[in-house]
Amino acid sequence: MEKIRKEFPVLRKGIYANTAVYGPLYDSLLDWRQEHDLDFLLYGSDMREKSLKVISETRSAVGSFFNCKRENVALVSNFSSGINVFLEGLEIENKVLLIENDYPSLNWSFEKRGFNITYVPTSVKLEQQILEVVKSSKIDVLAFSLVQWLDGFAIELDFLKDLKKQFPELVIIADGTQFCGSTNFDFDNSGIDVLGASAYKWLLAGYGNGFMLFSDEIKDKISLNSIGFNAADGNYEKKDAIRFAKQFEPGHLPSLNFGSLKFSIEFFQRIGMDKITEHNKKLSVKAKAEFEKLGLLSDQIVGRKKHSTIFNIKANEATFQKLKDNDVFCAQRGDGVRLSFHFYNTIAEIDAIVKILKAE
Repeated sequence: MEKIRKEFPVLRKGIYANTAVYGPLYDSLLDWRQEHDLDFLLYGSDMREKSLKVISETRSAVGSFFNCKRENVALVSNFSSGINVFLEGLEIENKVLLIENDYPSLNWSFEKRGFNITYVPTSVKLEQQILEVVKSSKIDVLAFSLVQWLDGFAIELDFLKDLKKQFPELVIIADGTQFCGSTNFDFDNSGIDVLGASAYKWLLAGYGNGFMLFSDEIKDKISLNSIGFNAADGNYEKKDAIRFAKQFEPGHLPSLNFGSLKFSIEFFQRIGMDKITEHNKKLSVKAKAEFEKLGLLSDQIVGRKKHSTIFNIKANEATFQKLKDNDVFCAQRGDGVRLSFHFYNTIAEIDAIVKILKAE
């Protein structure tokens, strides 16, 4: 990974443990973006066909990367926009199960519309709690983040597949913003009906791009009213024949933004998602073991067998400042400090953070 680390100038400034806030740009992506805009500068409207081709190729790249049918991929500017469009087509009578303190853009989108909502708190036995509530309360929709933004709590993917088998009519909606790009993921075999994500974090694609993935079944349960000329591919004759996913794309899509997503997906593929997955797993195990020794993790994180690469450690303002003074990129979240590691981080960097935390 050392060669790959050289792609990221920000890593020369310190320990970048802040991917959960923003995934850093890298040299080869910047080169592509500059070339793209130079083409616009030189060729103007003659770039239109090339831009449309970039958008089409991005849709294919996202579908292939996450194993989702191309026609079930929607390109959106961010998760928040995508979920709000989707919920406009979901019947308000649906009984919804949410996780307490989940990402605001997810929970607020349901709350604002007045759905009948039940909440479950995160705990060591979260999956068991979800199962019990789904059984006892006849839940229609389960919506959650695959990885919790505050502390990195990760739901078990195998549980979701089993839950869908037990309750095939349950609509499962997932926010993958703090997950997609951190590990291998197979959407079509996940049991999830809708997965949305912003791509500026773990996919390192910069602001202004994201995606929504849909199962075949969900399209018959939702009725959307969003429409636009772009959704019909600029064809008057297609006004009444717009496929489900394209209804999330009523207006033009910026080829710079979505081309950046395509470029990052190809960058990840060149590195190898198996390699990234394995490396991030090692970082997660190492960080959890070290922070647990220091007594810095909550009981619900300590009690879990698997965890993401996001950690919220017990730390006050002074500790946060000490980390910053030692050139550690991190963020205050809740009552602690959130540290998040990606494939460009190293075991040695975790050791360095532990040394800082131990220092008087």
